[in-house]
Formats: sequence, C-alpha cells, structure tokens
Amino acid sequence: MAEKQLERRVRIAGQLFVLRKRDVRRALRNTEPEPITSHFVVVGARRFPPKQVISAVTGLDRADFTTHQARRTLMRLGYSAGRRGVEARAGTPSGTVKAGVGTSASAPDGRLADRLRPLAGQWVAIKDDDVLHATDTPQRLVGWLGQHGQQADSVFRVPEDELAATGLAPL
Repeated sequence: MAEKQLERRVRIAGQLFVLRKRDVRRALRNTEPEPITSHFVVVGARRFPPKQVISAVTGLDRADFTTHQARRTLMRLGYSAGRRGVEARAGTPSGTVKAGVGTSASAPDGRLADRLRPLAGQWVAIKDDDVLHATDTPQRLVGWLGQHGQQADSVFRVPEDELAATGLAPL
C-alpha cells in the first residue's frame, strides 16, 4: 500500500508516464550528476538537475519539457528540491517543508559540514560553499570536473569519522 503513495501518473510532452520513486533511484544508480546551474533535486545524497532525472527515467529529450515540470514531478514523488543559492524545499503530501541550501531535510541548517556528513570517505569538489560533485576516487572527481568544464575552490576526501577528522591516530 505504501508503494502506491510513491507513484504518480504524469503527462510530459504529451505522453502519459507512471513514475515510481524506486524507478528514479534505479535509473540514477550508476549515473553521475551533471553540474547544477540553477535548480536541483536530491536523490540519495546526490543532487541532480531535474531535467537530467526526468530524461533518464522517461527517455524523453530534455527539450520536450521544462525544468519546472521536471522539478514539480519529482517533488510530488517525495524528492527534495531546491535552487542553487536559495533554500531547498522538501515536498510532502501536506505541503512543503524547508531544508537548508543544497541539503535534504536531514540537514536543516544547511552548513557545509552537515552536507558533507553523508559523503564520508568520498572525494568532493567544493566551489562557493557548494558541493559540485562527490565520488570514490580523486581521478574520477578530476575527470568529472574536466568533462563538465567545472573548476573547484577545493578538492578533498571527506573524513570517515570524527577521529580521522581531528588527525589523531587510533590507540
């Protein structure tokens, strides 16, 4: 019964689609997020442009629908959405819940440290207090930055725990 609540019938580009939250996660499992220019949705701990998500799930060309259509559709499926430099919003059946910039509802104050917590052990690229991308190796991160023409202010590996963050060795 709970799965039916995570399913939406939507008409995009004149075609009817039945979208499920699990289908979105499955379609993006091995997909690297593209750079965020303005709007984003949070799938797992990663931010994606809404048009990239809808295109991956439906197979439609991105020119066939608007960013706002894609964003609204994904919010109705329960995904958090936001706009770069503006507060993110998490769609709920009863309305909208505020969350921090570029975060899911689990990091309400939007501090960079809170946004990095789910990325423990991964390599991240940061620009203007914003996580551009995160991946498991520095080579993949640099490759992604080059592929998308992005420049980061800093690149580092997020410590796996508080002990590693302090630089102290275990006893």
